[in-house]
Amino acid sequence: MKGNMQSWGPNVAQIIEHARVNSPNVEVVSRLVSGEIHRTNYSEVCIRARKLGSALLKKGYKEGDVLASLALNSYRHLEAYFGVSGIGAVMHTLNFRLHPEQLVYVINHAEDKIIFVEVPFIPLLEAIKDSISDVQEFVVLCDKGEIPENSLNNVISYEEFIEDGDENFIWPKIDEDAACGLCYTSGTTGNPKGVLYSHKSNTLHALTAISSLDVSSDDVILMVVPMFHVNAWSIPFYAPLVGLKIVMPGMQMEGQPLYDLIDGENVTFAFGVPTVWMGLLGYCKSENLVLSSIKKTVIGGSALSLSLLKDLHETHDIDVIQGWGMTETSPLGTTNLVTPEMRKMPKEEMYQLQLKQGRACYGVELKIVDDSGNDLPNDGEAQGHLLIRGPWVIKRYFKAEKDATDKNGWFDTGDISTIDQDGYMTIVDRAKDVIKTGGEWISSIDLENAAVSHPDVVEACVVGLPHPKWDERPLMVIVTNGNSLSKDDVIDFLTDKVAKWWLPDEVVFVDELPHGATGKLLKYELRDKYENLYMEN
Repeated sequence: MKGNMQSWGPNVAQIIEHARVNSPNVEVVSRLVSGEIHRTNYSEVCIRARKLGSALLKKGYKEGDVLASLALNSYRHLEAYFGVSGIGAVMHTLNFRLHPEQLVYVINHAEDKIIFVEVPFIPLLEAIKDSISDVQEFVVLCDKGEIPENSLNNVISYEEFIEDGDENFIWPKIDEDAACGLCYTSGTTGNPKGVLYSHKSNTLHALTAISSLDVSSDDVILMVVPMFHVNAWSIPFYAPLVGLKIVMPGMQMEGQPLYDLIDGENVTFAFGVPTVWMGLLGYCKSENLVLSSIKKTVIGGSALSLSLLKDLHETHDIDVIQGWGMTETSPLGTTNLVTPEMRKMPKEEMYQLQLKQGRACYGVELKIVDDSGNDLPNDGEAQGHLLIRGPWVIKRYFKAEKDATDKNGWFDTGDISTIDQDGYMTIVDRAKDVIKTGGEWISSIDLENAAVSHPDVVEACVVGLPHPKWDERPLMVIVTNGNSLSKDDVIDFLTDKVAKWWLPDEVVFVDELPHGATGKLLKYELRDKYENLYMEN
């Protein structure tokens, strides 16, 4: 027997239509490339998205076409999110930090027909233009008179492109499983792989994010996480659903401009990766400033350190919500909300719980298995391969021949994790990064977090290197704040924080660590560079 309710086929453009009706005057604030602060609202964003959608159809673009953006967080990029996907085309967000060869690969693999490009990234496309023959035109996200001289073919400004679009355009009905967005993994091992989201998956993900991230109707969101990175963690979708003011910092991600934007726009909820926060908090410390308007933050992308957690909570009175996910999970898999029970705990006990990646969002299932695929207990002790499944979790990579899941729909995340009796999941390490020494495992993440709690350590990276006796032993590579620091200083500092056999055999000091296109540490580069260090000693 079926229920007697109306059927519903979600088109993500309905989200911006909802915002136009219910939150028409709520601001969307962007810092432009020029540094100017631009203000619009959801009503204007919706109308201009309609104009873009109708202009695309007039130009001959159609449902299923893949249209790309190489852009910053801005109001025009937000309009494109809805204008492209709303007509049934696929919004492919390009990562401007990719190596040119990888950029060529993903553009050609996706068969992009348009690239919406920000002015500063035109040179990137000029350098590869002869290798991306499928691209029919380039739409520069600016006014007509702002396009710089360039060597690209078929270039038009965004404002000119949408000029004749229909502001009363009606979005077409689209199958709920129709493709909506395309995002590629960062490609740290081999070519990037495409993850193709649907209208249904993005809509369900946005609805769940609202409760999983403790979003309030009066929040003002600072969207530091880039719109090219897993749909900016779904902020462009759930912020209009709730009617939240969005503040986008553009290219200026340094401490002072971020602080000025937060203070000037009364930001209450900020989203970003740890490296952005470290820069902002360093500026606040140097200027004796407090982030008084921010009440909570979501931190993801890499592990949260105890020192960063304590600084945010004790200096700035900010609740920290750690989130975990990946491109393949849209991205939300788990969140770690500050609960009433946590607030009753002693601080150190609360912090240890907050450092876990959190509990599964509604709709998501998690489990851990051993190397043979056998289920492991949720006791907080057993460590195993983390598997996930749910309505916004990948089934198959874009254009792949085989599913990425097992016969029961479980996707192997590549993480080694524990899950405790209360459902809190903790990432021990990436499966490829966990250090196996003498038959035991060492978590490179835990070692790194212990090191960065030292006041003179800015960043730390730990990798396992081949060892003639122990199979692998840890090497720690450190960036300091300029103060003198020795190997013995580091070892002494770590002695009471980790097991003795975890202590790194060597500590190397460098000016900077290698990072990938999404800011993650490129550990394979360090493994390759120091591969024979212990074998030669």
